[in-house]
Amino acid sequence: MTEAVIVATARSPIGRAGKGSLVDMRPDDLSAQMVRAALDKVPELDPGEIDDLMLGCGLPGGEQGFNMGRVVSVLLGYDHLPGTTITRYCSSSLQTTRMAMHAIKAGEGDVFISAGVEAVSRFANGNSDSWPETTNPLFNQAQQRTQRTGEQGADDWTDPREFDALPDVYIPMGQTAENLARAKGIDKDEMDEFGVRSQNLAEKANANGFWQREITPVTTPSGSVIDTDDGPRPGVTKESVAGLKPVFRPDGRITAANACPLNDGAAALVVMSDRKAEQLGLTPLARIVSTGVSALSPEIMGLGPVEASRQALSRAGMGAGDMDLVEINEAFAAQVIPSYRELGVPLDKLNVNGGAIAVGHPFGMTGARITTTLLNSLRFHDKQFGLETMCVGGGQGMAMVLERLS
Repeated sequence: MTEAVIVATARSPIGRAGKGSLVDMRPDDLSAQMVRAALDKVPELDPGEIDDLMLGCGLPGGEQGFNMGRVVSVLLGYDHLPGTTITRYCSSSLQTTRMAMHAIKAGEGDVFISAGVEAVSRFANGNSDSWPETTNPLFNQAQQRTQRTGEQGADDWTDPREFDALPDVYIPMGQTAENLARAKGIDKDEMDEFGVRSQNLAEKANANGFWQREITPVTTPSGSVIDTDDGPRPGVTKESVAGLKPVFRPDGRITAANACPLNDGAAALVVMSDRKAEQLGLTPLARIVSTGVSALSPEIMGLGPVEASRQALSRAGMGAGDMDLVEINEAFAAQVIPSYRELGVPLDKLNVNGGAIAVGHPFGMTGARITTTLLNSLRFHDKQFGLETMCVGGGQGMAMVLERLS
């Protein structure tokens, strides 16, 4: 059977939204730089042989509207190249990689670009220092539902029919994290400890050159070259974050120390059939072994990685114990902690170079960024199999199993 393989990756530095290094970058320009960088790593490939460019974006609109996938194709001078923009919120560019794999296995193409972008600084409704809430037309109803169910167990949040009007699918993510922390008994101290771990590991990885291996420098409109993530903070300790105030509920447990920030960034992968890679004389970076996607009650969307990972692992004929390294997107410590425990992932295999709490989470970029990081990590630590997974706003989860080939 034809296999789908990844032959090149590129990801930008990740900027802080509204005040960071990439605030002046349009999302389409940023995406085009990353797609170009990924293609430059495969000079053997004739761009005329690319079948489609699929771009993930969590919240299309404003400068992120007008089908950016096609815009990026034209910006690169590839008028012949189709383009599409896909949203599955936090896993948008994992979805595009999955689509590339499916097309290859179906025999409907040999070469695809899977990319992702989010420029929160450039959102049409402006920037926020917290996860979007008031932009959600269902926010008030969601808030009422959170208040009514906030002290129940996770297994009780399954029936939206008791509520009037529209289903409140896009509950603010911070509220879902608070729900999950209470349902699973995860206290602030434990979440802060996990957040500090992320920062400390990212700091160590910066020092040993890990992050520099995967970051593609970005040239801003002013001509500045950005080559470092804004997020990681040196010297973070539990004591230094203990006094931070909750950001979503007055009596809450989620603070800036145990949640990801808002960010800007883009990433791109070149995915092709193993047959095409062989024809071009390429040694692939990795094989896409399997994927999974799942759904659950939106109020506890942070547990999304659990069932999605089980699907992907089952389809691979493997278990969590067969994974050498695991990357769970760190939207909130409140959701990573119960997810890795329910999956049975040892902490020493999880996000071993830090995660999104330190590095950042540009929604549409994250799928492709984590793929890039996982491959970098497998190579850096000389390991073979890795699992990438994440929760997804609206009550979903996605996962992918990769086998490193070079």
